[in-house]
Amino acid sequence: MSDKDTAHSLFISDLHLCDNRPEISRLFFDFLQNTAIHADALYILGDLFEYWLGDDTLDAPLNRQVSLALRELADSGVKVYFMHGNRDFLIAEQFADASHATLLADPTAIDLFGTPTLLMHGDTLCTDDVNYLAFRTQVRDPDWQRQFLGQPLATRIAMAQQARAQSESAKQGKTTEIMDVNDDAVREVLRQYRYPRLIHGHTHRTAQHSVNLDGHACQRWVLPDWYDSGGYLRCDATGCQFANLTV
Repeated sequence: MSDKDTAHSLFISDLHLCDNRPEISRLFFDFLQNTAIHADALYILGDLFEYWLGDDTLDAPLNRQVSLALRELADSGVKVYFMHGNRDFLIAEQFADASHATLLADPTAIDLFGTPTLLMHGDTLCTDDVNYLAFRTQVRDPDWQRQFLGQPLATRIAMAQQARAQSESAKQGKTTEIMDVNDDAVREVLRQYRYPRLIHGHTHRTAQHSVNLDGHACQRWVLPDWYDSGGYLRCDATGCQFANLTV
C-alpha cells in the first residue's frame, strides 16, 4: 500500500518563515505540494511565521503566497489546522479564511487514528521561564492586542523588532533548562487530559520522550524546527515517526 493510500496526518511547527530565509520558504512550498498533498490532515502547531503583525498584512508577498499555498492544499481535500505560536499569535480569522484553515485552541485534544492525542505549541510547558510567561500573558490579553493592532504598521514593525532584540538578549542569560519544558508541567497536563500522546513544538529539541505516569506509558513528541532544514511528524494508525527534509 502506498503512502498516498494510507490514512495519515502530518505535524509541523517552528518554521519561522520570513523574507530573509527564502530557501526555507521554498522547502515549505515543496513540502505542501509533494508531501502534505498525500495526507488526510496537516497540523501547524505554531510559529509558522517569524512574526505576524496582524491580518491586515495578509497582502504582503510572502504572507499572501503562504495563505494561497495552504488554500490550494485545503481545496485538494487535505484538512489544514493552525495553532498559534509565540511568534504568530496575532493570526486571526482573515488569515484562516484566506487559507481555508481551521484555527485550534492551545491545547487541543483529538482522536488520532484511535489514540487520544494532545496538541500544544509547547511554550506554556516552559514554566521555569517566568519572564517569558509574563510576556506571554501580556501579549495574549485582548486589550493589549487591540492597542497594538491599532498602531500604524511601521510602529508595529519597530515594536516587534525591539521585542525580538530584547528576547535574544534575554536568552543569553538563561540556561538551556529554563528554556525547555518543565517535567512537572508535562505531567500535570498529561494527567489533566487523561494520559494522552502529546505532540508539541516550541523548544526546537526534536525528540520522542517516554513518560511513565500513574501506571500509564505516555509519549511526548517534540517537533523539529526549520532553521537549517526542515522536518515533520507523520502519524497513522500504527504510530508516529519523524521525517527530515533537506534544503
